[in-house]
Formats: sequence, C-alpha cells, structure tokens
Amino acid sequence: MSRARRSPVAAVLVVAAHITAACARPAAQAAIEPRRPEPVAPYLMPVAEVPAPTLKQRLQHTVDSIVTAPMWRNARLGMLVVDPESGDTLVSHDADRLFMPASNQKLLTGAIATTVLGPEYRWRTPVMLHGRQRGHTWHGNVYLQGSGDPSISDALRGGRAQSAFDDAVAALRARGIRRIAGRILPFGDALPGLTTGYGWAYDDFDAAYSAAIDELMFNEGELYVTVRAGRTIGAPVSAGTAPTLRYPSLRIDATTRDSLVAPDAPRPPRLQAAYDSVGHVLVLSGTLALGDSARLTVAYRHPADAFVAAFGEALAANRIAVLGKPLARRDTLSRALDTLTVIVSPPFADVLTRMEKPSQNQMAELFFRTAALHATGSGSADSAQALGARTLASWGITTSDVAYRDGSGLSRHDYLTPRAVVRVLDVMRRSPHFALFRDALPIAGVDGTIRSRMRGTAAEGNVRAKTGTLDKTRSLSGYVTTVDKRILLFSMLANNFTVPNRDVERVQDLIAGMLASSALAAGNGK
Repeated sequence: MSRARRSPVAAVLVVAAHITAACARPAAQAAIEPRRPEPVAPYLMPVAEVPAPTLKQRLQHTVDSIVTAPMWRNARLGMLVVDPESGDTLVSHDADRLFMPASNQKLLTGAIATTVLGPEYRWRTPVMLHGRQRGHTWHGNVYLQGSGDPSISDALRGGRAQSAFDDAVAALRARGIRRIAGRILPFGDALPGLTTGYGWAYDDFDAAYSAAIDELMFNEGELYVTVRAGRTIGAPVSAGTAPTLRYPSLRIDATTRDSLVAPDAPRPPRLQAAYDSVGHVLVLSGTLALGDSARLTVAYRHPADAFVAAFGEALAANRIAVLGKPLARRDTLSRALDTLTVIVSPPFADVLTRMEKPSQNQMAELFFRTAALHATGSGSADSAQALGARTLASWGITTSDVAYRDGSGLSRHDYLTPRAVVRVLDVMRRSPHFALFRDALPIAGVDGTIRSRMRGTAAEGNVRAKTGTLDKTRSLSGYVTTVDKRILLFSMLANNFTVPNRDVERVQDLIAGMLASSALAAGNGK
C-alpha cells in the first residue's frame, strides 16, 4: 500500500522538532547532573636535580652487561680499573683469579729489568784474539764473548745488523791483519741452559716469534728468505737469505707452478720453509706461481752459530779472510786472550721501547735472563725466575698472584691476576723511571701492537697499554688519562673464549674509550 505524501509544511515542522529536541537535550542533562568545578592548574613543586651517573656507575653497569651476555658464557674475563691517587676501585670482575697473560707478561719483565738494570745499562760483547800475528796473518782464533745483547739487529742498527761489527773490522785492519788462520768461536756461557723458554711449543720453533735465544744473539733471531719462481713451469725456485747470506744452508725442493689454477683442481702445495732435524739446513718445499715471489721469515735455530756466521761474513765483505784451519796445541795455549774491541749496545732505555711496542719475544727473554745475570751472576732461566719472584714479592705480589715462568709470555704456563698487573703498573707509576716505562708502551691508534685500534675515539693517542695474544687469550693492560687529567690503571684479561678475537678486542677498546672520554668527578661524566 502506498505511503501518504506529506505536505512541505509538515516536513519542515518535523525537521524543526528534531533540531529543537537535540538542542534541548544538553540542557536537560545539565539540570540533573552536579556542576563540575573549572579545572585549576596544579601547584608545581620544585624537584631535586638527579645527578648524572658517575664514571664508576656507568663502568660497572657496562661491565655487568658484558659479562652476563650469552656470548661470554664459556669465557673467563678478568677486569680491574683503579684510580691510584684515591685508591678507589672503579670496576672489578674476577680481579683475583689467575689468567694466562700472553704478552702482558712483558709488563712484568720490563718493570723488573728497568728496576734491576736501569736506563743507562749497556750490554758488552768483547771481541778477543788468541794466538800470534805473523805478517798479515793472525795464527789463532777470534773469540766472541756474548752477554745476551739484544740490540745487534737490523731494527736497532740502522737497518744493518752487521754494522755492530764495524769497529772490530777497523781494529783488525789497523793491526794489518788480512787473514785469520784459525776460526771464529763463541766464548763463555753467560746464559746457560736451554735456549728456549719453559713450556714453549716445539712445533713453533721455526717461527720467528719463537726463536731461540743465547748469549750471542743476531737480528732478534730472525732470518729472511726471499724466494722467486723459476722461468718455466716445473723449474726449481731460487732463493736467498738475509741478513746472513750463507747461513743456514738452503735445500730447495720447491718448484714453479702455473699461475692459473682450474677452479676444480686440488689446491697446490703452499711454499714453506722448515729446518731439518739438526737445524742447520733450511728446506724450502711446496710451489710458487710462475712470475711470483715471496718473502718468508723464519727463526735461527742456533743463535750463536748465526752470530758467528754473521761476524765472519762481515770480515769477508771487508777482505779479511777466515781460513778456519785447526791450530796446533802449542799455538793456542801459550798466550792470553787479547781484547781487540768491545761491541757496546745502545742504552737499555732505547732497547726497552723496541721490546714493548712490537712485543718482541726474544728481547723479553734476554731482559729476563740479563737481569738475573746482572743481579746474581747467573743468567740461567732458574735464576731469572727466582729473581722475578723475589722482586714481585717485594712489590706485594705473591706466588698466589703470579706464576712467572718466562720473560715473554710465550709459555702457556705463565699465570697472573689482573690485580697483580695493576700492582706492577702502580709500582712503576711511583718509580723514578716511570716516564721511560710508560713511554715504551704502545700508544692506541699510533704505534706498536695497538696502532690500528681505538682510532677516532678519545683513547687514540691517550691509552698506553700492552697487548697479549695467544690462542684463546687476549689481554690489554696499561695507563689511560681521563678528561680531568687523572691517570687510571687498568688490566683486562680474557681466556677460553670461542668468539672471534676481534669481539674480545672490541670490549677492551670500548672500556678504554669510556675511561679516556670521562671525568672522575661526580656529575662530570661524559
């Protein structure tokens, strides 16, 4: 059925009624609801200013977050940061547990040697003649009496280790000696016993970082082998050595291969150098690509023999022949030794820097033994360990804090606590030789073993610290200056981790950067 149509007037009335009702509804609600008061702004009470967290608080929070992270669940992390002026400990985590320090051991060795020997100490190597001169020929031997001089090296002799022998050559020529009928021989045994450190790995002995040491030491125990591929595929490679040219003997088993290797072909044998069982013949094996060359660094297995060979080559280069003839008994026993000259090292202060910044193991071992020789008259490893233990005990570091087995930290039998390291740093801070000790350490972002670390942070050019590196061991300990010019002492030791080494270094660099960019005063932390 159709709906009745409304007139226009009626429609307008209906719409008006709806509008009226809508307007009247709020008024009706207002009549029955209680009146609400007008909002009033609250009275603002002054609030006490919350101080910024101190360096100590931020540092502890950071360390707590790090050590509880899952990535470190199987690792051991030891940390200690101390303000030596106030005696305040800023952070401590497992600071009294023993850790393998690696080359942080050199902090102990450097401190003991600096204290025992002093900055001006110099090693002396007498060059002595035994026999008699007839015309231009010396009928007898030349003896070299070593004392463990670590400075006869390319690094400390202007790029030419043999320059240490120049005075001896000049003295022979001044006497008119052009031939030596006998031999060049080592004399004495200033550093008796094993030439390697306690607990060193046998399979590292050919590596330069694990070179043997003796009272006659040449070029820090390092030999450089330059290898060049042959002219045709299958041809033997050619090779030469430096700084000694004829010692050790070379046996070349390495060959030249094609420079192009198919993707699915077996990997060609790599070029390598290793000694025979005696240690006087260096064997080159493997392959080298056509047109290629390589430079290998290996150890001298017999350091005294390397020294004698280098001295002989220096004489030959100056046209003084060494005939090497055995001498009759009456020619060798009837005369006393005649000191031709004495090879004198640079002062200890210069040599210390060369040991600490690149972390040179052989120098550290020679410091270890020389300090004992100087203090006790015996340069044996046992004497060096005993001297180290006594010196550390006088500094308040007992055998429960440290196991001091070698000078370099290459031994995996070395152990110490972060607190022991900080104690050594503090002893040297109060030493009259503090500037020497501190300046010998690597500088973050500048030189040494931390030259590529902490760049672009407040730690760059500020942190002076010693690293330590062995398998599953990373250490960093030293000095850092805060924004308000306070020197802090820190030690961070990490063992038994399975994360990449760089992750450990990032943690160490982070904390060192926090220390360098902060102030100690409350509320001044940046």
